[in-house]
Amino acid sequence: MTSRQSSSGQPLDRIDGPAKVTGQARYAGEYPAENLLHGSVVCSHQARGRVRHINCEAALAVPGVVAVLHHLNRPPMAGDDEPYQDADAAHGQPFRPLFNDRVLYSGQPLALVVADTLEVARYAGSLLGIEIDPEAHQTDLLAALERAHAAPAKLPKPRGDFQGAYERAPFKVDATYCTPVEHHNPMEPHASTVIHHADGSLQIHDKTQGTQNSLDYVHKVFGLPKDKLRVCAAYVGGAFGSGLRPQYQLALAVMAALQLQRSVRVTLTRQQMFTFGYRPRTQQRLRLAADGQGRLLAIEHRATGQTSRFEDFTEHVVEWSGMLYACDNVAMAYSLVPLDVYTPLDMRAPGAALGLIGLECAMDELAEAIGMDPVALRRVNFADSNANEGKPYSSKALLECYRQGAERFGWQARDPRPGSMSEGQERIGWGMAGGVWEALQMKASAKAQLAADGRLWVSSATTDIGTGTYTVMTQIAADAAGMAVQEVTFQLGDSDLPSAPLQGGSFTVSSVGAAVRQACELLRGKLIAQAKVRFPELAGEQAERFEVRQGRLWVGDQRFELAAVLQGLGKEGLHVQVDAEPSARRQGFACATHSAVFVEVRVDEALGTLRVSRVVSAIAAGRVINPKTARSQILGGVVWGLGMALQEETQIDHNLGRYMNHNLAEYHIPVNADIGDIEVIFVDEPDDIVNALGSKGVGEIGVVGVAAAVANAVWHATGKRLRDFPLTVDKLLAD
Repeated sequence: MTSRQSSSGQPLDRIDGPAKVTGQARYAGEYPAENLLHGSVVCSHQARGRVRHINCEAALAVPGVVAVLHHLNRPPMAGDDEPYQDADAAHGQPFRPLFNDRVLYSGQPLALVVADTLEVARYAGSLLGIEIDPEAHQTDLLAALERAHAAPAKLPKPRGDFQGAYERAPFKVDATYCTPVEHHNPMEPHASTVIHHADGSLQIHDKTQGTQNSLDYVHKVFGLPKDKLRVCAAYVGGAFGSGLRPQYQLALAVMAALQLQRSVRVTLTRQQMFTFGYRPRTQQRLRLAADGQGRLLAIEHRATGQTSRFEDFTEHVVEWSGMLYACDNVAMAYSLVPLDVYTPLDMRAPGAALGLIGLECAMDELAEAIGMDPVALRRVNFADSNANEGKPYSSKALLECYRQGAERFGWQARDPRPGSMSEGQERIGWGMAGGVWEALQMKASAKAQLAADGRLWVSSATTDIGTGTYTVMTQIAADAAGMAVQEVTFQLGDSDLPSAPLQGGSFTVSSVGAAVRQACELLRGKLIAQAKVRFPELAGEQAERFEVRQGRLWVGDQRFELAAVLQGLGKEGLHVQVDAEPSARRQGFACATHSAVFVEVRVDEALGTLRVSRVVSAIAAGRVINPKTARSQILGGVVWGLGMALQEETQIDHNLGRYMNHNLAEYHIPVNADIGDIEVIFVDEPDDIVNALGSKGVGEIGVVGVAAAVANAVWHATGKRLRDFPLTVDKLLAD
């Protein structure tokens, strides 16, 4: 490598920032096309039943309406389940839009009105006469617990003797925690613009976290050749998991484009953003036991979550209780209750965001029972290996997270007595929680190409859902190639580019970043070899002396025009493409990120109103490529965790089986006025095992543990244990 200062580890501004703030960035529902038609989705008002009749006459009579598609007149689709299975599909039978007359949930799409303008399409949709024969439905998890069945996913085997250890232990906790349905609600609604070309090919701009996943779905469902399809997602206005699976607007837009041989756009309304995946409602029972020194003797974590009747959506809710702390006697179980609802969907830190609520609230209750400081309890039970897998951690700086987080927060000044801290009319509470998230790496590909003008083009089909992928990949590429970031362009969001996994799970940097690094290192090596062939006088020069800048190759004080170096290599110049996969070194280790979250709440004694005044989040996530974008990820995760704790709940009228607050006026999420000071600490955590970059990812860990820390702080402020989330004023004031 050259002596150039590494850009990795530097807080660079977002490369995509100017395009977004100036309005130049185009999202899925903004791409123009000649003679573009607009589709408006008409959804079911019943939770279960059969469509008896659809009267389209009034809608079709509206000037500008081109067609009304429904299950009786749609274009051909695959009839089996397998073609609808996407890369993130749950076990079971995937939902098939407009497939037949069955109504499976309230909000299900039943028709698509296509018109010259969106306004006309929506008006005409209101004129459709859809008659449904209703059937009895059930949408209440707690009312249907007797129908629970074991989730299909395989859990770690029980270890030790939980029941015996629990019964013999001097200190015990047995508590049940409930979490509600939550919806993703990204700023950009889901949309698909299908541009129909004269040769029958389709270019699709889709709101997605995986362009190649959407392409495979369209290819299989509609039987279209892959070489006639291209899916793009240059910019994604937030997704949080909602774009992992192809949503129904994609299928409906493709249906209309095929049927009408025209370009079609379908954009979901804000209300319709509540008509597909969500974080499922759960009930969790935790039983913990410890000795007088706080050492955990037994852990049992049982969770029940809701799913649809057609798919068994399974999250990793309970497994964290078997890996975060040292304990020899552990039992875990996860059950599902099928309801007349749509299938849940991965939502930021899926499983862990819920499971750590149960575990970390129960740990706080155990600390109270023993009379022990909550941080001290967690230190005593530190585990340097993942007992679920029987493997040591590649690195785990959680103890340092506890230390630095507590020191920065001022935890040593905490009076442990509930209700003992106050200021004016406000009771002050301090709470904390630990966090964990798996550090995964998937197979990924990347291409690197050096042009004669000195521009390095690097590409992969991954997406950027607001996490800073454009920027971080540019930094990785620049360092690997020995170039400045200003001379590198990273391309993404196109199914034609080298393959990449879905963007989610905090594994994009470790997966795609590893491929980018390998490609650029290989390209650099080939460039040096080519230069030595073209200019024999360079044969003895060391590789670290070669540097590309300002369109030239520099070797010490000598400079060579790149066009001369690359002469004879053809139109594409110098290029390489690599397929990267996890190193064999990982196989003997468990890899995970960890965190410690400290929270201060203030509760008005007279009104019962609750606010979070400050948060300190200490994160151990290996090597942080860009501290600025990484900090933003943690800030967003903390805000999300505060929403989980205090506000977010999708409420349903079980008599109708229908969501009641399906809009941003009544589905409450935190706004700026709700947020106090948030401080983020990145703990130094070298790790050369997790991947070549040493990076573990930060997209998910920021939310994990936050809601539990808030609940624990509320107990410290008031002496009340609230176990039903969100922690709203009515629950705080209840006797």
